[in-house]
Amino acid sequence: MPEMPEVETLRRDLEKEVVGKKIKAVEVTGARAVRRHKDPSEVGARLEGRKITGVTRKGKYLLVSLDPAPGPSGEKHTDVLVVHLGMSGQLLRARSAKEPLAKHTHVVITFSQGGQLRFVDPRTFGEMFVTAEDEVEKAVPELAHLGFDPLEQVMSWNRFGEMLRVRHAKLKPLLMDQQFMAGIGNIYADEILWAAGLRYDRPSDSLSSQEVRRLYRSLVETLQDAIKHRGSSLADEQYRDLFGEVGDFQSQHKVYDREGQPCRRCRNPIVRVKSQGRSTFLCEQCQV
Repeated sequence: MPEMPEVETLRRDLEKEVVGKKIKAVEVTGARAVRRHKDPSEVGARLEGRKITGVTRKGKYLLVSLDPAPGPSGEKHTDVLVVHLGMSGQLLRARSAKEPLAKHTHVVITFSQGGQLRFVDPRTFGEMFVTAEDEVEKAVPELAHLGFDPLEQVMSWNRFGEMLRVRHAKLKPLLMDQQFMAGIGNIYADEILWAAGLRYDRPSDSLSSQEVRRLYRSLVETLQDAIKHRGSSLADEQYRDLFGEVGDFQSQHKVYDREGQPCRRCRNPIVRVKSQGRSTFLCEQCQV
């Protein structure tokens, strides 16, 4: 599943490529992709003729803002196109409608200025829907309870340490808890913990001041580095950026999916263990 670095990479690309463009037509061929709408044609009715004014991110959700439109009573209202990629979703920019459609393309947004934005999702866990700007958190309740965003919200390591201490939880599940911190999944939790030299099962209230600093620094630096490399595409290459290219951060992974390979720090072999039903990769020599 795409995590924060992949979604943030898409957000930055969308900001450059589609903001300011007017939506000419919307074609929905996969009703499950717009399942929140009783009638798939409602998506087109709410998007066509609207201009994209901005793209933001909340956790792993993309929020595409539209220019205000008159409501039934004549008053202006602002809508948002909400996109969640699920397990295998892709947003792809096509320069021309003549470009061949990828298999499993479920929604095609055509712009007045030319070109298209296409939503592709082989496993159909992802979705798109349009809602009023002030109804987003009602539509997606988890967004109202997201924890801090380490890319958007800078905090002191003292504050971060306090948050760790009061939770008394194992580190990896805590990093992946969306109510503690938004956007981190299995891949980046493993990479962050390796960079910090900490085990996945260390209690969060057992860290020294130095370990807290190390964890916070590793958290921010790992995410920033992943975005610089345009995210991680695993063996299935299901994550693609806006231009259909795979990410490159998987070549920089220190532990994730490297079972049996030497640790890049101490040369001990990376091991894989099962924790809460998930694979966890770590170096048992240099993560304590």
